[in-house]
Amino acid sequence: MISKVERGESSPTAAVLGKLSAALQLTMSELLSAAAAGPAGDAGGDTAARAGEATAAGGVRRFAGTPQWRDPDTGYLRRQISTARFPADVTEVILPPGARVPYPAGSYAFIAQLVWVLSGELTLTDGPATHVLGAGDTFELGVPQPREFGNQTGADCRYVVVVCRM
Repeated sequence: MISKVERGESSPTAAVLGKLSAALQLTMSELLSAAAAGPAGDAGGDTAARAGEATAAGGVRRFAGTPQWRDPDTGYLRRQISTARFPADVTEVILPPGARVPYPAGSYAFIAQLVWVLSGELTLTDGPATHVLGAGDTFELGVPQPREFGNQTGADCRYVVVVCRM
């Protein structure tokens, strides 16, 4: 799968990326960034490179230059807010109605993560517990365990994920 992604022959789902990030101990953003900069040379890689150049000395990065990735199965959209130079990984996510994205416990073994809901409603299954978060709510993920991000409503859920390596 990694080879197909690197060659631009496959677009993995968010669930597959979660498993790969756990196995390689890379955040999803690092994994997507590596794939975009890989030998495939697709437009996503070019966009990511231009976005990095635009903020090489700090400053403004325009919306149009912000790298994004869409899960082909769920429509889940990730937009990378921070650059590789920033000490935290900041990602905006739009989770469409009815979407569910599971991640294995290993995805969280090497990171600290905070989820902040901007709009809509996020159903976050954290091991055996389920939490329904609304606009303005935050959730700081604890010990690594399987998690699922879901949207059980009829409207998009938009949230920010902040990740720091531990």
